[in-house]
Amino acid sequence: MKEKITAFIDELIKYDYILFGSVFTLFILFIVLALILRRKVGLSIFLVLFSFTILVVGPTLGYVEMHKYLFKNSIALISQKKLNFSNAIVVKASLTNESKLDFKTCKITINVHKVSKNMIKKYLYKFKTIKKATVIKENIKIGEKIEFKVFVEPFTYSKDYNITLGANCK
Repeated sequence: MKEKITAFIDELIKYDYILFGSVFTLFILFIVLALILRRKVGLSIFLVLFSFTILVVGPTLGYVEMHKYLFKNSIALISQKKLNFSNAIVVKASLTNESKLDFKTCKITINVHKVSKNMIKKYLYKFKTIKKATVIKENIKIGEKIEFKVFVEPFTYSKDYNITLGANCK
C-alpha cells in the first residue's frame, strides 16, 4: 500500500497541485464564512457540512475528470484471432492521442471476458476477466495514432469470449 501511495504522489502533475490547493482554499473559505455567520445556526451548519463535502468529494472527482480531459485518448480494436496451434490470442488495436498534451507513457490493458446470453451474468462477467494482458507505449505526440499487436497467452478457454481495451495515459 505504501508503494501505491508513493507512486501516486510521484505521478502528480502541476494541475493536480492547483486542483488540491484550490479545493483546500474553498474549504477554508467556507469554514471562515461559517464562523462569521455563527449567529445564523442553520446557515452556519450548512456551510460547515458543505465545506467538508467539498474537501472529501472535490479532489476525487476533480482528479478523475481533469485527467479524463487532459489525457483524452481513444482506443479501437482492429482485429482479434485465436491461434489454432498455440494457446494464445493475437489482438491488433490502435490508440489515438486526442488530448492537447503529448503522452509520456500509456499503459494499455487488454481484458478477455466470458460471454453469456443472460443479462445479469453478462454484466457480472465484465468484472471477472479470464485473462489480462498489459502493454506500455511511450512518447505519443498530439494527434498521433499508433497501431500495436499484443499476444494474450496462455489462453485455454474454448468457448465464446469478448475483449475489452483500456488505456491510461500520462
